[in-house]
Amino acid sequence: MSALGRGNVFARGWEGVTLAIDAVRANKTRAALTILGIAIGVMVVIAMASTITGIQNSVSEVVSRAGPKSFYVMRAFRTGIQFDNENAPWRKRPRMTRDEAEMIRRLPGIGDVNVMEGGSSAVSYRSTNLSSVSVTGMDISWLKVGGGVLLEGRNFTPVEGAAAAFVVVLNDKAAELLVPGVDPIGKIIKIFGLPFTVVGLYQDPSGLFSQSSPRFVIPHTTFVKSADFERGFMQIVVFPRDDVSQPEAMDEVTSALRIRRGLKPGDDNNFDLVAGEKFLESFNSMTQGFFLVMLALSSVGLMVGGVGVVAIMMISVTERTREIGVRKALGATRGEILFQFLVEAATLTLIGGICGMLLGAAIAYAVNHFTPIPAAIPLWSVIAAIAASAVTGIFFGLYPANKAASLDPVEALRYE
Repeated sequence: MSALGRGNVFARGWEGVTLAIDAVRANKTRAALTILGIAIGVMVVIAMASTITGIQNSVSEVVSRAGPKSFYVMRAFRTGIQFDNENAPWRKRPRMTRDEAEMIRRLPGIGDVNVMEGGSSAVSYRSTNLSSVSVTGMDISWLKVGGGVLLEGRNFTPVEGAAAAFVVVLNDKAAELLVPGVDPIGKIIKIFGLPFTVVGLYQDPSGLFSQSSPRFVIPHTTFVKSADFERGFMQIVVFPRDDVSQPEAMDEVTSALRIRRGLKPGDDNNFDLVAGEKFLESFNSMTQGFFLVMLALSSVGLMVGGVGVVAIMMISVTERTREIGVRKALGATRGEILFQFLVEAATLTLIGGICGMLLGAAIAYAVNHFTPIPAAIPLWSVIAAIAASAVTGIFFGLYPANKAASLDPVEALRYE
């Protein structure tokens, strides 16, 4: 295309943009309906995409904290939304036991294991009471699993773990609520109605799943002895040796557990081994439902905006019938008329798209700053929002644009 041709295309495109802006000014109510519909659709895309992306990033960060080679051994790995009952097939599996965890620890390819079980309890210090807070029983390597940094004091020792000592490490949120303004180290607090000595204070890593609530970590042996909890949900986190790959370690653990549980060669495993990638795959499959909801909600807004485009553009065609006739009489082609009106329609919806992106960005900012969710606007959502806005304008603008391009110049010149 020559420079003159490109200039003509740009001039016609800019003319379409200015006419669209004039249409917004002249038909404020109809234009507002169009812009509002498109803005709502785009806002939903930006807001939901940024929220889901933030949650996905948090999940990925949590999974990666234990290291790229670690994996979980559990009674059953369940994904999605399930209606559980006492007759659920997974409940027929034997529970994971402490002895099995110690057996895994002694395997040649395993560097360390960490046993985890959790529950809730009322926790008190003098006259301060916290109801139903998270209490987790773990081994001494628990910081490798969840991350975090010790701020004061120490972790509980192997001797304390073996002796089921009543010691606890709490996070800064718990200290803030339970012993505000006081050094918690050495204080006696009550968990499960029993006295525990605070030996350490730690800070959770920033993220959705760790920074918003008080947490108390006690030795797993103490937890089993003291807590009133539903048994059968023990998880064993396995850390392979540095010179052993994750698949090799998983094979070794699988073989050892099958032998210990007396499973025959044709029997299915009655336990699950789960690597971090499987957790991410499971979560990503769950978020697909949210994306479907996002698509449905945004489609409604785009449809409302599209109907507004048809209404405004049909009025524009009627008001400019004589102008179209003059342009055709001076040599304007059908394609040029069609192009101008499609640019005008796309401009209308792009205005709505820009408004929607600003609203969606404002919601993402609010979510990021006022909730634990680290919302982040993904680039694909911006591109999708712009594309959806433009495509909506072009699609719904086709009928009025085609009607304008098909006008007979003689009849159009006679129009009053």
